[in-house]
Amino acid sequence: MSNTIRANLSGPSIRWLLSKPIASSPATSCCSSSIVPRIRLRRRYHSYQHPAPGPPFSRPESAILSASLLHVPSHGFTDAALSFGARDAGYLDISVNMFSRGVFDLVRYHLSTERLRLGDKVDFRKPEPELPEGLRNLSIPAKIRVLCMERLRANAPIIHRWQEILLKLTDVVSMDLLMKALAVMSLAENIPASVSELARLSDEIWFLAGDGCHDTTWYTKRATLSAVYASTELFMTQDNSNDFEATWEFLDRRLNEVEAAGSAVSNVSSYLDFTVHALANVLRSKSLPFF
Repeated sequence: MSNTIRANLSGPSIRWLLSKPIASSPATSCCSSSIVPRIRLRRRYHSYQHPAPGPPFSRPESAILSASLLHVPSHGFTDAALSFGARDAGYLDISVNMFSRGVFDLVRYHLSTERLRLGDKVDFRKPEPELPEGLRNLSIPAKIRVLCMERLRANAPIIHRWQEILLKLTDVVSMDLLMKALAVMSLAENIPASVSELARLSDEIWFLAGDGCHDTTWYTKRATLSAVYASTELFMTQDNSNDFEATWEFLDRRLNEVEAAGSAVSNVSSYLDFTVHALANVLRSKSLPFF
C-alpha cells in the first residue's frame, strides 16, 4: 500500500468494537443469474459527514454491465465479456465505447452492485424476532463477520477470475501484489475509485452491523476492516477447500488479530504493516508469490 494511502488512513489505535434496446439473446455463460442483481439505485454509503454519491452507472450502462457479468466465468473480465453483454442487452458492439475505463468499469459494477445488495441479503435492522435464528442477538463483531462472509460469498461465481483482475490491473506480480490488492485495483488512474469502493464497503458493513459511533475511531475502524476484507478476498482466490472453509478460518484469524493487536499498535499505518507481514507468512506457506 502506498505511503499516500497509509497517510490518509492514519489515526488513533482501535480495539475491535467489533435509448431502447434491440432484440436480446441469451447469455452463454455457466454463471448463475444471481450474479446479476436487480437492485434499487439507492444510497448505501452511510457517511455521516459527506453527501451520498449518485448512482455509479446509467440505465443503459447497467443493462450492458449486468449482462456482461454473465460472461465473466467463461471469458473473464475482458472486452469480449463486455461485447457479449452489449449484444445480450440489445445494444450494438460499439456501445461498449461508453465505458471510458473499459474492463475496470465491469469490475467496479460488480463491486458496487454487490455492496448495494448486502443490506438486503443480511438485514440486521429488522426486529430480532424477524431475523433467522442464527442471526439473532449477535454482537457487533459477530455481525461484522457475518456481513464479511456474505459479501465474500458473492464473489464465488467469479472467484476463479478474480485473481486475474488483481494481476491484470497491477504492474508488479510479486512483492507488490498484496499491497496493491489491498486497494483491489491498482492502475494509477483507478486508485481513487478502487480505494473509494473499498472504503464504502467497509462503511456499509459497519453501518449494517449497528455501529453508530461518530468519534475518531470512525476512520480507524473502517481502515482496519478494509485491510482485513481485502486480504481475505485475496486469500479466497487461492482457496480450494470445501465451501471456502479455509477462507472463513483466515477471516476469523484476521479479525482476532485486529482485537489482539489493537493495543499494541499506535495507528492504522502500523496495523497495516502488521497485517501485511502476517498475510505474507500465510502466502508463503501456500507457495504463493509475495517476496
